[in-house]
Amino acid sequence: MEKFQIKFRKTLMMSILMAPLFIMHSCDKEVEVENEEELITTVTYTLRPMNIAIPTVVCTYKDLDGDGGNAPTFAISGPLLPNTTYDGTITLLNESESPVEDITIEVEEESVDHQFFYAPSSAITITYNDADANGNPIGLKTTVKTGAAASNQSIKVTLRHEPNKSASGVKEGNIANAGGETDIEITYTLNVQ
Repeated sequence: MEKFQIKFRKTLMMSILMAPLFIMHSCDKEVEVENEEELITTVTYTLRPMNIAIPTVVCTYKDLDGDGGNAPTFAISGPLLPNTTYDGTITLLNESESPVEDITIEVEEESVDHQFFYAPSSAITITYNDADANGNPIGLKTTVKTGAAASNQSIKVTLRHEPNKSASGVKEGNIANAGGETDIEITYTLNVQ
């Protein structure tokens, strides 16, 4: 019986000594909340001309079943006019859920962690028209200018999550040094006529 008591005391003493280590170890761990990537099924880039007599051009991308499955669809409401300046506004939706989720709101709320990059063809220039809390571009609002020549043009739109906005050229819209993860990347084909 005495051997059992000695062994029990040793086990009890070890448990008492080890308990703070387990408690401290569990307190050191921080619970990481992952920012789950949102599903973006619809991207609409609305181009409103500065001259109200000219029609607005709406560029829409839809991929309701996400990556894979059915191919995405594109719709462009009309041509852009040469030598014209447009106010661009981009919206993001997740239409796979009911009610439809407006992802644009999340990008606005987390604007320091997001930036759109626009890669237009040669006859179009795009500049940022909005900024996050640090004065860095977001790209939800842009200014789009078309050149003089009529032609087929394209605009590649990329949304990056957690880009390095202080890297060389990123504030000017150069994606090369941005890093981060791509949330969505699409290319609209437009006519300038």
